[in-house]
Formats: sequence, structure tokens, C-alpha cells
Amino acid sequence: STIYVFFKNKEDLLVSTYLEIKYHLAETLLDDFDDNLPIRDIIKSAWFSIFNFVSNNLEAYDYIEQFANSPYSSLVDKEALEREYLPLINVIAKGIEQKIIKNVDMNILSAFLFDPVSRLANPRLSYGLEMDAGNLEQAFTMAWDAIKL
Repeated sequence: STIYVFFKNKEDLLVSTYLEIKYHLAETLLDDFDDNLPIRDIIKSAWFSIFNFVSNNLEAYDYIEQFANSPYSSLVDKEALEREYLPLINVIAKGIEQKIIKNVDMNILSAFLFDPVSRLANPRLSYGLEMDAGNLEQAFTMAWDAIKL
């Protein structure tokens, strides 16, 4: 019952936890964000930040994955959450505008660019593959090749 001093109900607890993790991920991703760099370099930095976040926060990342696939995900203000990632979204939009990145829906770009890195960062899902510098570079290049024109 102590938990309800801080949260209105179970749904509030679950949503708040999800948002806290997603905001922390956004902070990590944008920590050394510099939109003056070339687009590929910005995206590469974000990609590696996601890898490091997932690698170092497996339980938290598992939570956001499970939450995203639950009915509770409909309770999240997706536009407010998207605002946290706006600098990166704007860089991707700029890449599309400059014909560096394929002009497809942002969800498709995200699936090819960011979903694989979270799998590779999770040792339970990468089946013992050692993600050394060479493998990381190769994986990013493959993700970049999937979205670039």
C-alpha cells in the first residue's frame, strides 16, 4: 500500500516506470548530441548509445519491451514521448530531405536502424555473439545500409 502514496494506481505505476526508462534512454541518446556533425555520424552515435544503454540496463530494457507489447502501452502519450527524441527525429527527417536517407515511414526506418541494435546488445538474444568493436562496426554499417539511399 505504500506504493500508492507515490502512484495513483497500478496503471500509473507501470506507465510512470516505462516513461522514466524511456526518458533516461532519450537522455543517454542525446547526451553528446551534435546536430552539426554529418547525419551518418549523428545516427551512428545514437546507435552506439542505444547499444550501450541496453547492454548496461538489460532489466530496464526488458521492461520497456514487455510494456510496449502490453495493453498498457495505449495509456502512453506517444506525442509527448516523441518530443523527447525530437532532435534525433529531426536529423532523420533532414537526412530524408537531403536524400541521404530513404523516404519511408519513420517506424520502418526505426525498425531497420534501432531494433537490431537492441537485440545485439542483449546477450540472451544474440546467442553468445561477442559484440566486439569489429562486430559493432559491421552491425552499424548493415543498419545504415538498410536506410541510406
